Amino acid sequence: MSTEYATIRVSFDGVVCRMQLHRPDYDNTITETMVRECHEVLDRCELCCTVLVVEGLPDVFCHGADFSSYHTEADARQATERDPSSLYDLWTRMAAGPLVTVAHARGTTMAGGVGFVAASDIVIADRAASFGLTELLFGLYPAMVLPFLSRRVGHQRAHYMTLMTKPVTAEDAADWGLVDVCSERSDVVVSQHIRRLSKLPKDGVAAYKRFVGDQTGSIRGQREESVAANRRIFSDPGNLERIGRFVEQGIYPWERGDSASRAADQSIAG
Repeated sequence: MSTEYATIRVSFDGVVCRMQLHRPDYDNTITETMVRECHEVLDRCELCCTVLVVEGLPDVFCHGADFSSYHTEADARQATERDPSSLYDLWTRMAAGPLVTVAHARGTTMAGGVGFVAASDIVIADRAASFGLTELLFGLYPAMVLPFLSRRVGHQRAHYMTLMTKPVTAEDAADWGLVDVCSERSDVVVSQHIRRLSKLPKDGVAAYKRFVGDQTGSIRGQREESVAANRRIFSDPGNLERIGRFVEQGIYPWERGDSASRAADQSIAG
């Protein structure tokens, strides 16, 4: 059975669901529609599937929040009314729900995209993949990503990634624990994992995930504070101004705007 949505592509094969984030013209950035559609897929998966594979495009997994959707808000009050809790709840369902979640990361993963990866039970990455938290360049910080990321790599690694804003390679991510398997043939590795994981009994997986979820209750415990922080940073006038300047003019916050300085500073974004 195959179903297409507006922002994702989904297919089912027995007890396996493959969900591809699919906004190729927008670097697979996250929108409210994408979050809602992912929840709908999880609703279906929890009834009949054992394995959920989340993947992006060959050159980009996910670049985090769609800044243009925040820029179009009339003022900070409307931005404050946005409810980010649905995204946090989506990642919690991936991390603690009754499914084995597998992230297949190729290309670049940035900002909120790291949340999808960190919330997964198993992460398989192409050797050319990279992972970065770029939020602080805009005065933001990854409030909702950190509980999931810290669970995988520890506080200091997550702290370092947040402060440096520089992407880390798939091999470094594997050394740190964010990635479980790094391979030049990541598609083959994913298929191998699916064959093995699909043999697990669904009730056994559900019971195990409940047990693990009870032992890692910090995710649920940090929900309220993380969601509140996300609301604050995306309604701050200074942050919205930096986002708007980037959306309108393609100018990063640290750039002065003239062509010479922009060319010299462009490497920071990478």
